[in-house]
Amino acid sequence: MSSNPTPGLARFNAASDRAARAALHEACASEAWGNHLLAHRPYATTEALYAASDAAMAELTAADLAEAMAGHPPIGRPTPGDATSSREQRGMSDADADLKAEMLELNLAYQEKFGHVFLICATGLTGEQLRDAARNRVDNTPEQEREIVRTELGKINRIRLGRLVEDAADPADAAEGATP
Repeated sequence: MSSNPTPGLARFNAASDRAARAALHEACASEAWGNHLLAHRPYATTEALYAASDAAMAELTAADLAEAMAGHPPIGRPTPGDATSSREQRGMSDADADLKAEMLELNLAYQEKFGHVFLICATGLTGEQLRDAARNRVDNTPEQEREIVRTELGKINRIRLGRLVEDAADPADAAEGATP
């Protein structure tokens, strides 16, 4: 692997703290996670960025995880106008009405039990796979679920970071309209 960063990673490394923070917030709503990644810039490789993300995920407190989860819409109900959540939840877009209704019920049961949205790295999963995961996880203990959520957030963050540093757009442009 080359020691020179990709053009997208070089732009992220060179972006102002404000622009980089806004771009990171689009990837993950946890302030602690974003601060960790900002503090370790510049990154020589995308893998180094991923390693920093993984390290930050491992250190997140329950409150930090809750903050991160607050940035995610329920499965089956992507945020209107949000291309990222629509793309990530594509597996539910073609689901029939019965599956969508079942997913809504599972989301509500999960949220009632755990106090937050059912969070899963939905990229590439079908509606049936998402439903089955929700069915299986609703019986977990809060402690088990917290660690599963940590892992799932880590996967989501890696995908989103990959898009950020591979994207030809400037991080300041990518974060335009985001709250700093």
